[in-house]
Amino acid sequence: MLKRCILAENRKLHASPIWVMFFLLPTISAGYGTFNYLQNLELLTDGWYSLWTQHTLFYSMLFFPAMVGAYAAYLWRLEHLGHNWNLIMAMPVRPLDLFAAKFVVVAKLALLTHGYVFVLFVVCGKLFAHLPGFPPATLPLYLLRGALGALAVIAVQLVLAMVIRSFAVPIFLALLGGISGMLAGSKGLSLFWPYCLMQMGMNANKQEDVLSGAYLPFFVSCLLWLAALFLLAWLLLRKRDVKA
Repeated sequence: MLKRCILAENRKLHASPIWVMFFLLPTISAGYGTFNYLQNLELLTDGWYSLWTQHTLFYSMLFFPAMVGAYAAYLWRLEHLGHNWNLIMAMPVRPLDLFAAKFVVVAKLALLTHGYVFVLFVVCGKLFAHLPGFPPATLPLYLLRGALGALAVIAVQLVLAMVIRSFAVPIFLALLGGISGMLAGSKGLSLFWPYCLMQMGMNANKQEDVLSGAYLPFFVSCLLWLAALFLLAWLLLRKRDVKA
């Protein structure tokens, strides 16, 4: 049943307007990061690493949370129309399968987004920043760590979009979450706030590796947030199922 739910969620993406956002927002983020790098060459002297700090700062803090918020709200929009919730709850589908299917689809979109962001990073580094060679191997590792941290953001946004009928409100909350994540990270609270985890994993706006010697707490935090949010989603869907 989960596989069928995933296929149904994937069909929602066919000819979807979110693909415009998929290409547009990372491109804007990359353009801004590259411009900021070129304007501060006297301070940003560490080549690819310096460019990475500028590309990932606003992407992880603003653009990515907003994109995930839009992805999640788009996938829940049909359920919020009319009496669709009652129809869905009456179907022979486990409520958590519905949430898990949306999680898998948004996670796939997030991975594709990360890949596109890295392609833009390399292109900007070569064409505009004229950096030598290619990015160090540690930067793709940062990207993979960021993808793991992003799963917590995805789960949060799916829960918010599930309980809030408005399309815009979850996206606004995602922006607030990203900004608050930067503030929490500056206070050393990155492991305790889900919107910090992707910023932490990607080493956004940091020259030194913030996860050096702290991989286990990072992984544990990601898993705990995922478990807690899936449990919350199950409880909320179970309550809605009973009402239906």
